[in-house]
Amino acid sequence: MHNRLRVLRAERRMSQAELAELVDVSRQTINAIEVGKHDPSLTLAFRISKVFAQPVEALFWEGDELERPNAAE
Repeated sequence: MHNRLRVLRAERRMSQAELAELVDVSRQTINAIEVGKHDPSLTLAFRISKVFAQPVEALFWEGDELERPNAAE
């Protein structure tokens, strides 16, 4: 599963630890999600989407990296 977490965190100057605290997981979990070694549960995906005020589909997607929603933007 691909995601935009690293980009969104960077845009907001947020550390992995800060995001982890906001969604009640470890920093290691955020790191594992960002590098594609762990897929978040649906509950966690929704918590992360609330932090970034974006729909889950804009943050996480299956398939090729270029198949991401709004990839051309």
